[in-house]
Amino acid sequence: MPGPLSDLRVIDLSTVLAGPGCARYFADFGADVIKVERAGVGDTSRNLGWRDPEDGETFFFKNANRNKRFLELDLKDPADVERVLKLVEHSDVVVENMRPGKLESLGLGPDVLLARNSKLVIVRVTAFGQTGPYRDRPGFATLAEAMSGFAAINGPADGAPTLPPIALTDEVTALAGAFAAMTALHSGVGQVVDVSLIESIVQLMGPLPSLWAKMGELQPRLGSGLPYSIPRGAYQTKDGRWIAVSTSADSVAARVIEMIGLGGDERFATVDDRMLHRDEVEARMQAWAAERTLTEALDGFAAADAAAAEIYDMQNLFEDPHATAREMFVEADGHPMAGVVARLSETPGEVRHPGRSLGSDNDEIYREFDL
Repeated sequence: MPGPLSDLRVIDLSTVLAGPGCARYFADFGADVIKVERAGVGDTSRNLGWRDPEDGETFFFKNANRNKRFLELDLKDPADVERVLKLVEHSDVVVENMRPGKLESLGLGPDVLLARNSKLVIVRVTAFGQTGPYRDRPGFATLAEAMSGFAAINGPADGAPTLPPIALTDEVTALAGAFAAMTALHSGVGQVVDVSLIESIVQLMGPLPSLWAKMGELQPRLGSGLPYSIPRGAYQTKDGRWIAVSTSADSVAARVIEMIGLGGDERFATVDDRMLHRDEVEARMQAWAAERTLTEALDGFAAADAAAAEIYDMQNLFEDPHATAREMFVEADGHPMAGVVARLSETPGEVRHPGRSLGSDNDEIYREFDL
């Protein structure tokens, strides 16, 4: 069955991860996404990271560009610019992530695009946004993770700030861009969606902006710990495995405090009390875990009706029966990857194929749109 977005067409002019990821969410739910790549070169993610030994394409490219069609064009060639404009006449969304002003310099600025299609939604993904003193600065997700306050609260208390070891901000921005684009489409008004890497990851910071603005406080760097959830972190068991523990609900915390032998002590009765005596609680939690195997520790948490889980690597997750039952990972054309991000009961998304070779749909698209 056609997906719920099969009536939409998206022109993906973006590269690497955040922009292509935004367009991918449309493609997963059936939209016709045409990825326009630089002729003879392609998206730079075609040369980023690990390569599939079967066809030489990178996993980054194949995952971020699944379910799309692929068209080679030279946007410095006026004839190819006109081809893009012709596609725009038959499209609903354009996604781009060039530096501010670059799209305009190619003759594809929002005024030109909207003149061709007054209801077009134009998603512009940049590091710092289309306005402001930093708009022209080059930027990758790393800069957003550094400047948003995210890196400052990650890492051991006595160590360096730590950047995420995954493309965290790119993936969050992809979701934000897709949501904003759908909101703009729902409005029925052609417009520009200005989405930035830094503002997207700031959304993950929760109450921390409020904490600073109203109280002048900064969340400390606590490794895996949280100031307001104690105990919380990663603890090594007797057999060398690791268990993750969270006690964000006060009722759960009370049961864990009882389980590890600190019940009845008024120093640990409330969240505020535990915040004042963090070191003692954490030391006892570490000792409790170290006295037990992983299985024993997990059994203890289950008996206490409290939250804990083994810390997995990707192999563990692939082997987990819940991941299998939920079809967390799917395979398309022999390429395994994460499945569709959300489950719709009546109109589900689908992974039909991974990102394909450069210009693989040129002939089809030229014929379809008389380019």
